[in-house]
Amino acid sequence: MAMSREEIYSKVQAVLVDALGVDDDEVTPTSVIRDDLGAESIDFLDIMFRLEKAFGIKIPRGELLPDNVANDPNFVKDGKVTPEAIAMLKEKMPHSDFGEFEKDPQLDHMSKLFTVNAIVNYVEGKLKAS
Repeated sequence: MAMSREEIYSKVQAVLVDALGVDDDEVTPTSVIRDDLGAESIDFLDIMFRLEKAFGIKIPRGELLPDNVANDPNFVKDGKVTPEAIAMLKEKMPHSDFGEFEKDPQLDHMSKLFTVNAIVNYVEGKLKAS
């Protein structure tokens, strides 16, 4: 039987609480993984491993979080993410909400694309596809 969105959210919340040592009430749908929950680069690997285990899914490298966008000179100019990069990110990250980011695509704001809701959307999509 398929999991409801609420069940997926609850499991994602538990994964983030365990991985990041935060309280349940800190993990809301709009919480930004890095900015609000304090995740660092190494934490993202742990979170992905825990999500794979919790949901019985495989998360290919670069699928949930694209690699090396910030280091590609075609994708970042003068501290802003280029329209080409935004188009590529939208294609790779249909689970993220780009509304606010597109208004001010500063590279420093890219972390705001990685919210709890984005993870729930991603997992929900993976489970529906399997």
